Amino acid sequence: MGSGLSHIIFQAPKDPTYTNDGSLIWLQTRLGSIIPACYLDRGATLTVLFSHGNAEDLGMVMRYWREMAPTINVNVFAYEYSDVEAAFKYIRDVIGVPWERTVVFGRSLGSGPSVHLASITAVRGLILQSPVLSIFRVGLRFRYTLPGDSFLNIDKMEYVRCPVYVIHGTDDEIVPLWHGKALYELAKHSVTPFWVEGGGHNNLEILAYDQFLFRLKNFLHQLETLPLDEQLRDQAVTCPL
Repeated sequence: MGSGLSHIIFQAPKDPTYTNDGSLIWLQTRLGSIIPACYLDRGATLTVLFSHGNAEDLGMVMRYWREMAPTINVNVFAYEYSDVEAAFKYIRDVIGVPWERTVVFGRSLGSGPSVHLASITAVRGLILQSPVLSIFRVGLRFRYTLPGDSFLNIDKMEYVRCPVYVIHGTDDEIVPLWHGKALYELAKHSVTPFWVEGGGHNNLEILAYDQFLFRLKNFLHQLETLPLDEQLRDQAVTCPL
């Protein structure tokens, strides 16, 4: 039911906005399916592993990141659902980006795979934009976990050991602000969040463009300059994918 509800609340484009023009990377998931991905290499220190949100697909997000990546100085790897672990392994094993330079970024529904990955292995940082606590808590406004629920960020956040930056609109009409606030409070290593005044679910960059970029760049700069936490180093050793 959780999966079905997510398709009702978070509706993807009917037709893909991308084509197989030779720039796509094809990943095999642990279930044997093949999913497309794209890599934007700018020669930057940090690489963002991006999980997109509702009403988006790979074509849309790569157009977004071609504009955004030069501004915040990152490489970007984006993929089509469903396997974030396959994407992470490709970045690490094929491209050669170590976990210390991988920043996981999940927007909306993409917060699910992003929190999942950061909870099971070491990454340098986690960015959550308009995140969900779980699917049932969005569609049915439950504040507790029921059987069949999915994207259980509320239960996985306690295992995330990297710095966490949360962004959420105060007037989000799809995922209420209390989702973002709860995840911020649950994170063991959260930094100052950005509650975008008057922001909805899909307009945060437009409504607060300058502050959005400034705070994002500041978080990434902190990740580049601050020493690694010992718990993160331990997680890299004890919980490798």
